[in-house]
Amino acid sequence: MELTNPSEKFQITPKAKRFALSLLIIGGVLSTLGIILGAGEEHFLTRIMTNGLINAFFFFAIGLGALFFLALNYATEAGWYAVIKRVVESVALYLPYGIGVLGGVLLLITVMKGAHIYIWMDEEVVKEDHIIEGKSAYLNIAFFWIRTLAYFAVYLIFLRGFRKRSLLEDEVGGTEIHFKNYRKGATFLVFFAVFSSTSAWDWLMSIDVHWFSTLFGWYTFAGMWVSAMVVIVLTIIYLKKLGYLPQINESHIHDVGKWIFAISFLWSYLWFSQYMLIWYANIGEEVAYYVMRTENFKVLYFGMFLINFIFPMLILMSRDAKRDSGILMFVGIIILLGHWLDVYIMVSAGSLGVNAQLGILELGMLLLMAGAFIMILLKNLTKAPLLPVHHPFLDESIHHEF
Repeated sequence: MELTNPSEKFQITPKAKRFALSLLIIGGVLSTLGIILGAGEEHFLTRIMTNGLINAFFFFAIGLGALFFLALNYATEAGWYAVIKRVVESVALYLPYGIGVLGGVLLLITVMKGAHIYIWMDEEVVKEDHIIEGKSAYLNIAFFWIRTLAYFAVYLIFLRGFRKRSLLEDEVGGTEIHFKNYRKGATFLVFFAVFSSTSAWDWLMSIDVHWFSTLFGWYTFAGMWVSAMVVIVLTIIYLKKLGYLPQINESHIHDVGKWIFAISFLWSYLWFSQYMLIWYANIGEEVAYYVMRTENFKVLYFGMFLINFIFPMLILMSRDAKRDSGILMFVGIIILLGHWLDVYIMVSAGSLGVNAQLGILELGMLLLMAGAFIMILLKNLTKAPLLPVHHPFLDESIHHEF
């Protein structure tokens, strides 16, 4: 296939801009209404901060999942993905904004001495709880922020490097930049193998401070990765609908669909393994995590699992389904909502317990963040040509068929 205008850049359509702005406005209105209606609730401030943490982490995780996928393809020297590389980069480029939002939420929670979310940040609580006190060498505010800033710095450094070299490769070509990305991708995966777990412990697992699970980091990572892959395929389908990237064929879409299918199974395996092992052992301090969720959020908790497992298994099992844009869009949106619910239950059941609820405030803050994310993603797509014209595997990717 000949390259059709290889330097073509994406232009945001008025319809796309209106859609993102509509989400922002509707989300802002609903959030404001939710704040007004719930202002008198006893745990309302904690509820606001809980929702801030849920949405800040969820969308940050999508950007991070895309950065991981980019590094993974560099490290494995994958050829098929070259034509979708700029889409992956554009999703990953949400990270600086995601870091700003997540960092801001974590800072506010810290100033509020944990806001009843991270109770280990409250010195008075620590003094009266010997279990938390025993974890204080790791769970203390100073070390928490040292780790958090280290995560943010490493992610930004690698993202900036990948993007800079990607754009430079468009100008100079050759293989030198490719091999440098290969080495940097492998290096990033080493950092990510540690940080993806420890950050999940810090930001999510420490909410239920008495509880721990050796699978929790991998479980959180799987949800992050599949959410990023869904956003990537939705963006590809949207661009194809507008006539961009004619080089992307059904085989590329099929490959992304296979990733969504496979990672959904990985997430389901980790969910079941974590649940089954802890529930069967029936150790009080461990099983308390599940008692809270299965007794008070039974429909949401098991419903979320069924959504994230059954939908991909039943609908994406066939080859044709993974090549059908309509089916991928439908299943992808359902999976995204399912994994948002996963993060919601992880955070709110620990911070608010039986006082957690899904209401106008929750919907409003989700739509507000979704609108901001979409607007940023659209702008990221405009910043560089959609096709990496001098990628060494571009010809292989264009002729990718099976």
